[in-house]
Amino acid sequence: MSNPTNEKILNRRKFLGAAGAVGAGTLLAGCAPGVMGGAMAAGGVAKPNLDATIFNFALNLEYLEAAFYLAAVGRLQELDAVGGNSSKVILPAGFSGRNGAGIKFESADVAAYANEIASDELAHVRVIRKVLGAAAVPQPTLDLGPAFAAAGNAASGGAITGFNPFANDLFFLHGAFIFEDVGVSAYKGAARLLTDTSAGGNLENAAGILAVEAYHAGQIRTLLYQQRNTQVTPALKVSDVVAAISNLRDSVDGASDVDQGILDAAGGANVVLADANSIAYSRTPRQVGNIVFLGVNATKGGFYPEGLSGDFSAILAL
Repeated sequence: MSNPTNEKILNRRKFLGAAGAVGAGTLLAGCAPGVMGGAMAAGGVAKPNLDATIFNFALNLEYLEAAFYLAAVGRLQELDAVGGNSSKVILPAGFSGRNGAGIKFESADVAAYANEIASDELAHVRVIRKVLGAAAVPQPTLDLGPAFAAAGNAASGGAITGFNPFANDLFFLHGAFIFEDVGVSAYKGAARLLTDTSAGGNLENAAGILAVEAYHAGQIRTLLYQQRNTQVTPALKVSDVVAAISNLRDSVDGASDVDQGILDAAGGANVVLADANSIAYSRTPRQVGNIVFLGVNATKGGFYPEGLSGDFSAILAL
Protein backbone atom coordinates (compact mmCIF):
# COMPACT_ATOMS: atom_id res chain seq x y z
CA MET A 1 0.00 0.00 0.00
CA SER A 2 1.38 3.41 -0.92
CA ASN A 3 2.20 5.88 1.77
CA PRO A 4 0.07 9.08 1.62
CA THR A 5 3.08 11.10 2.71
CA ASN A 6 5.13 9.63 -0.13
CA GLU A 7 2.31 10.37 -2.59
CA LYS A 8 2.23 13.96 -1.41
CA ILE A 9 5.94 14.23 -2.00
CA LEU A 10 5.63 12.72 -5.47
CA ASN A 11 2.73 14.96 -6.43
CA ARG A 12 4.78 18.09 -5.89
CA ARG A 13 7.64 16.85 -8.07
CA LYS A 14 6.44 17.34 -11.61
CA PHE A 15 9.59 16.70 -13.64
CA LEU A 16 9.66 17.32 -17.37
CA GLY A 17 6.30 19.05 -17.06
CA ALA A 18 4.44 15.79 -17.72
CA ALA A 19 2.08 16.45 -14.84
CA GLY A 20 2.01 20.19 -15.40
CA ALA A 21 1.70 22.64 -18.24
CA VAL A 22 3.93 20.69 -20.63
CA GLY A 23 2.21 17.49 -21.69
CA ALA A 24 3.68 14.29 -22.99
CA GLY A 25 2.57 15.18 -26.48
CA THR A 26 4.80 18.27 -26.58
CA LEU A 27 7.92 16.47 -25.40
CA LEU A 28 9.90 14.05 -27.54
CA ALA A 29 7.39 14.64 -30.32
CA GLY A 30 8.73 13.17 -33.54
CA CYS A 31 11.86 12.04 -31.75
CA ALA A 32 12.14 8.58 -33.22
CA PRO A 33 15.81 7.60 -33.45
CA GLY A 34 17.35 8.67 -36.73
CA VAL A 35 14.88 11.45 -37.55
CA MET A 36 16.67 14.67 -38.45
CA GLY A 37 16.11 17.41 -35.92
CA GLY A 38 16.26 21.17 -36.11
CA ALA A 39 19.46 21.55 -34.08
CA MET A 40 22.63 22.13 -36.04
CA ALA A 41 25.90 20.33 -35.55
CA ALA A 42 29.33 21.78 -36.30
CA GLY A 43 29.59 22.89 -39.91
CA GLY A 44 25.92 23.80 -40.17
CA VAL A 45 24.73 20.23 -40.73
CA ALA A 46 21.54 19.14 -39.01
CA LYS A 47 22.32 16.47 -36.45
CA PRO A 48 20.17 13.36 -36.06
CA ASN A 49 17.38 13.58 -33.55
CA LEU A 50 18.31 11.02 -30.93
CA ASP A 51 16.31 12.55 -28.11
CA ALA A 52 14.13 9.49 -27.53
CA THR A 53 17.18 7.20 -27.51
CA ILE A 54 18.94 9.46 -25.03
CA PHE A 55 15.94 9.60 -22.72
CA ASN A 56 15.57 5.82 -22.86
CA PHE A 57 19.24 5.52 -21.93
CA ALA A 58 18.54 7.86 -19.02
CA LEU A 59 15.48 5.77 -18.13
CA ASN A 60 17.70 2.71 -17.69
CA LEU A 61 19.82 4.67 -15.23
CA GLU A 62 16.75 5.98 -13.40
CA TYR A 63 15.40 2.44 -13.02
CA LEU A 64 18.66 1.56 -11.29
CA GLU A 65 18.74 4.55 -8.97
CA ALA A 66 15.06 4.24 -8.10
CA ALA A 67 15.43 0.55 -7.28
CA PHE A 68 18.46 1.22 -5.08
CA TYR A 69 16.91 3.97 -2.99
CA LEU A 70 13.45 2.41 -2.81
CA ALA A 71 14.95 -0.87 -1.57
CA ALA A 72 17.03 1.01 0.98
CA VAL A 73 13.91 2.51 2.56
CA GLY A 74 11.73 -0.60 2.19
CA ARG A 75 9.60 0.74 -0.67
CA LEU A 76 10.81 -1.34 -3.61
CA GLN A 77 7.26 -2.47 -4.44
CA GLU A 78 6.43 1.11 -5.43
CA LEU A 79 8.59 0.65 -8.53
CA ASP A 80 5.88 -1.54 -10.05
CA ALA A 81 3.27 1.22 -9.96
CA VAL A 82 5.30 3.50 -12.26
CA GLY A 83 6.17 0.87 -14.87
CA GLY A 84 9.20 -0.73 -13.28
CA ASN A 85 9.50 -4.35 -12.19
CA SER A 86 10.62 -5.04 -8.64
CA SER A 87 10.78 -8.77 -9.37
CA LYS A 88 13.73 -8.09 -11.70
CA VAL A 89 15.86 -6.53 -8.96
CA ILE A 90 18.57 -8.75 -7.47
CA LEU A 91 19.22 -7.95 -3.81
CA PRO A 92 21.59 -9.33 -1.15
CA ALA A 93 20.41 -12.60 0.37
CA GLY A 94 17.92 -12.08 3.17
CA PHE A 95 17.08 -8.49 2.25
CA SER A 96 13.71 -7.79 0.63
CA GLY A 97 13.62 -3.99 0.48
CA ARG A 98 9.84 -4.19 0.39
CA ASN A 99 6.92 -3.22 2.61
CA GLY A 100 9.00 -1.38 5.16
CA ALA A 101 11.77 -3.97 5.37
CA GLY A 102 14.59 -1.66 4.39
CA ILE A 103 17.81 -0.59 6.06
CA LYS A 104 17.61 -0.28 9.83
CA PHE A 105 18.96 3.26 9.78
CA GLU A 106 20.64 4.48 12.94
CA SER A 107 20.24 8.10 11.87
CA ALA A 108 16.73 9.44 11.40
CA ASP A 109 18.20 12.19 9.24
CA VAL A 110 19.88 9.77 6.85
CA ALA A 111 16.63 7.79 6.66
CA ALA A 112 14.74 10.99 5.80
CA TYR A 113 17.29 11.91 3.10
CA ALA A 114 17.08 8.41 1.63
CA ASN A 115 13.28 8.56 1.51
CA GLU A 116 13.32 11.92 -0.24
CA ILE A 117 15.82 10.76 -2.85
CA ALA A 118 13.82 7.56 -3.36
CA SER A 119 10.74 9.65 -4.12
CA ASP A 120 12.72 11.82 -6.53
CA GLU A 121 14.09 8.85 -8.45
CA LEU A 122 10.68 7.18 -8.55
CA ALA A 123 9.26 10.40 -10.02
CA HIS A 124 12.01 10.43 -12.66
CA VAL A 125 11.05 6.92 -13.80
CA ARG A 126 7.37 7.79 -13.86
CA VAL A 127 7.70 11.02 -15.80
CA ILE A 128 10.28 9.82 -18.35
CA ARG A 129 8.08 6.82 -19.09
CA LYS A 130 5.11 9.12 -19.47
CA VAL A 131 6.75 11.45 -21.96
CA LEU A 132 8.19 8.55 -23.96
CA GLY A 133 4.84 6.78 -23.99
CA ALA A 134 4.86 3.59 -26.04
CA ALA A 135 8.53 4.18 -26.89
CA ALA A 136 9.61 3.73 -23.24
CA VAL A 137 11.80 0.68 -22.75
CA PRO A 138 10.91 -1.82 -20.01
CA GLN A 139 13.06 -2.17 -16.94
CA PRO A 140 16.02 -4.51 -17.38
CA THR A 141 17.28 -6.91 -14.73
CA LEU A 142 19.13 -4.90 -12.07
CA ASP A 143 21.82 -6.30 -9.79
CA LEU A 144 22.00 -4.60 -6.39
CA GLY A 145 23.62 -7.57 -4.67
CA PRO A 146 26.64 -9.32 -6.21
CA ALA A 147 27.43 -6.25 -8.34
CA PHE A 148 28.00 -4.15 -5.23
CA ALA A 149 30.15 -6.88 -3.74
CA ALA A 150 32.23 -6.95 -6.93
CA ALA A 151 32.54 -3.16 -7.01
CA GLY A 152 33.61 -3.04 -3.36
CA ASN A 153 36.18 -5.75 -3.88
CA ALA A 154 37.60 -4.09 -6.99
CA ALA A 155 37.71 -0.61 -5.46
CA SER A 156 39.45 -1.77 -2.29
CA GLY A 157 41.92 -4.12 -3.93
CA GLY A 158 40.38 -7.04 -2.06
CA ALA A 159 40.34 -5.34 1.35
CA ILE A 160 36.53 -5.18 1.35
CA THR A 161 34.68 -8.38 0.57
CA GLY A 162 30.95 -8.98 0.42
CA PHE A 163 30.13 -5.25 0.38
CA ASN A 164 26.43 -4.75 1.12
CA PRO A 165 25.08 -1.18 0.78
CA PHE A 166 21.96 -2.16 2.73
CA ALA A 167 23.86 -3.27 5.84
CA ASN A 168 24.00 0.09 7.61
CA ASP A 169 23.92 3.86 7.17
CA LEU A 170 27.56 4.24 6.18
CA PHE A 171 27.57 1.44 3.65
CA PHE A 172 24.37 2.88 2.17
CA LEU A 173 26.16 6.20 1.63
CA HIS A 174 29.05 4.43 -0.07
CA GLY A 175 26.61 2.60 -2.34
CA ALA A 176 24.84 5.84 -3.20
CA PHE A 177 28.20 7.48 -3.97
CA ILE A 178 28.85 4.88 -6.67
CA PHE A 179 25.83 6.12 -8.63
CA GLU A 180 25.29 9.80 -7.92
CA ASP A 181 28.28 11.46 -9.56
CA VAL A 182 27.79 9.21 -12.58
CA GLY A 183 24.21 10.43 -13.01
CA VAL A 184 25.28 14.07 -12.97
CA SER A 185 28.04 13.55 -15.54
CA ALA A 186 25.73 11.43 -17.72
CA TYR A 187 23.08 14.14 -18.01
CA LYS A 188 25.75 16.80 -18.55
CA GLY A 189 27.33 14.76 -21.32
CA ALA A 190 23.98 14.12 -23.01
CA ALA A 191 23.18 17.83 -23.26
CA ARG A 192 25.15 18.30 -26.48
CA LEU A 193 23.28 15.43 -28.14
CA LEU A 194 19.76 16.71 -27.57
CA THR A 195 18.07 18.53 -30.44
CA ASP A 196 14.99 20.03 -28.79
CA THR A 197 16.19 23.30 -27.28
CA SER A 198 12.77 24.98 -27.14
CA ALA A 199 11.36 26.50 -23.95
CA GLY A 200 10.18 23.65 -21.79
CA GLY A 201 11.71 21.18 -24.24
CA ASN A 202 13.99 18.22 -23.86
CA LEU A 203 17.25 20.07 -23.17
CA GLU A 204 15.69 22.31 -20.53
CA ASN A 205 14.01 19.42 -18.79
CA ALA A 206 17.12 17.23 -18.91
CA ALA A 207 18.92 20.14 -17.25
CA GLY A 208 16.22 20.11 -14.58
CA ILE A 209 16.82 16.45 -13.84
CA LEU A 210 20.58 17.05 -13.84
CA ALA A 211 20.08 19.73 -11.19
CA VAL A 212 18.14 17.33 -8.97
CA GLU A 213 20.80 14.64 -9.41
CA ALA A 214 23.45 17.22 -8.50
CA TYR A 215 21.57 18.05 -5.30
CA HIS A 216 21.58 14.33 -4.48
CA ALA A 217 25.29 13.97 -5.25
CA GLY A 218 26.18 16.98 -3.12
CA GLN A 219 24.15 15.63 -0.23
CA ILE A 220 25.79 12.19 -0.37
CA ARG A 221 29.28 13.68 -0.70
CA THR A 222 28.61 16.00 2.25
CA LEU A 223 27.45 13.15 4.48
CA LEU A 224 30.50 11.10 3.55
CA TYR A 225 32.81 14.05 4.18
CA GLN A 226 31.35 14.43 7.66
CA GLN A 227 32.50 10.85 8.36
CA ARG A 228 35.75 11.08 6.39
CA ASN A 229 37.90 9.87 9.29
CA THR A 230 35.66 6.97 10.32
CA GLN A 231 37.44 3.63 9.99
CA VAL A 232 35.74 1.23 7.57
CA THR A 233 38.46 -1.40 7.91
CA PRO A 234 41.60 -1.30 10.08
CA ALA A 235 43.48 0.11 7.10
CA LEU A 236 40.81 2.18 5.33
CA LYS A 237 38.97 5.31 6.42
CA VAL A 238 35.81 6.57 4.71
CA SER A 239 37.84 9.05 2.66
CA ASP A 240 40.05 6.19 1.47
CA VAL A 241 37.08 4.08 0.36
CA VAL A 242 35.50 7.03 -1.44
CA ALA A 243 38.78 7.75 -3.22
CA ALA A 244 39.03 4.09 -4.20
CA ILE A 245 35.52 4.13 -5.68
CA SER A 246 36.38 7.32 -7.57
CA ASN A 247 39.56 5.72 -8.91
CA LEU A 248 37.59 2.62 -9.97
CA ARG A 249 35.15 4.76 -11.94
CA ASP A 250 38.02 6.59 -13.59
CA SER A 251 39.79 3.34 -14.44
CA VAL A 252 36.87 2.02 -16.49
CA ASP A 253 35.43 5.17 -18.05
CA GLY A 254 38.32 5.81 -20.41
CA ALA A 255 41.47 7.88 -20.54
CA SER A 256 39.91 11.01 -19.05
CA ASP A 257 40.23 11.86 -15.37
CA VAL A 258 36.81 13.25 -14.45
CA ASP A 259 36.40 11.83 -11.00
CA GLN A 260 37.42 12.93 -7.52
CA GLY A 261 37.01 11.81 -3.95
CA ILE A 262 35.80 13.96 -1.07
CA LEU A 263 39.24 15.38 -0.18
CA ASP A 264 41.26 17.78 -2.28
CA ALA A 265 45.01 17.54 -2.75
CA ALA A 266 45.60 19.42 0.50
CA GLY A 267 43.19 17.23 2.47
CA GLY A 268 40.43 19.84 2.54
CA ALA A 269 36.78 19.45 1.57
CA ASN A 270 36.01 18.46 -2.00
CA VAL A 271 32.23 18.15 -1.83
CA VAL A 272 31.63 19.76 -5.22
CA LEU A 273 32.87 17.56 -8.05
CA ALA A 274 33.94 19.97 -10.80
CA ASP A 275 36.85 20.99 -13.00
CA ALA A 276 39.23 23.92 -12.47
CA ASN A 277 36.53 26.31 -13.69
CA SER A 278 33.97 24.82 -11.28
CA ILE A 279 32.04 23.28 -14.17
CA ALA A 280 30.58 19.81 -13.75
CA TYR A 281 32.25 17.05 -15.75
CA SER A 282 30.66 15.30 -18.72
CA ARG A 283 30.62 11.63 -19.56
CA THR A 284 29.63 10.05 -22.84
CA PRO A 285 27.09 7.22 -22.87
CA ARG A 286 29.99 4.83 -23.53
CA GLN A 287 31.83 6.02 -20.43
CA VAL A 288 28.68 5.69 -18.35
CA GLY A 289 28.18 2.19 -19.72
CA ASN A 290 31.73 1.21 -18.75
CA ILE A 291 31.02 2.20 -15.15
CA VAL A 292 27.62 0.57 -14.70
CA PHE A 293 28.80 -2.60 -16.49
CA LEU A 294 32.04 -2.54 -14.44
CA GLY A 295 34.04 -3.19 -17.58
CA VAL A 296 35.59 -1.28 -20.49
CA ASN A 297 33.49 -1.53 -23.67
CA ALA A 298 31.23 -4.11 -22.05
CA THR A 299 27.58 -4.37 -23.11
CA LYS A 300 26.36 -6.14 -20.00
CA GLY A 301 27.50 -7.06 -16.52
CA GLY A 302 27.88 -5.21 -13.26
CA PHE A 303 24.60 -3.58 -12.26
CA TYR A 304 22.98 -4.69 -15.55
CA PRO A 305 23.78 -8.41 -15.76
CA GLU A 306 21.71 -8.84 -18.94
CA GLY A 307 22.52 -5.44 -20.41
CA LEU A 308 20.43 -2.31 -20.85
CA SER A 309 16.89 -2.41 -22.14
CA GLY A 310 16.85 -1.01 -25.69
CA ASP A 311 19.25 -0.42 -28.57
CA PHE A 312 21.80 2.28 -27.79
CA SER A 313 24.38 1.56 -30.48
CA ALA A 314 23.71 4.98 -32.01
CA ILE A 315 24.84 6.87 -28.92
CA LEU A 316 27.36 4.47 -27.41
CA ALA A 317 29.54 5.20 -30.44
CA LEU A 318 29.44 8.98 -29.88
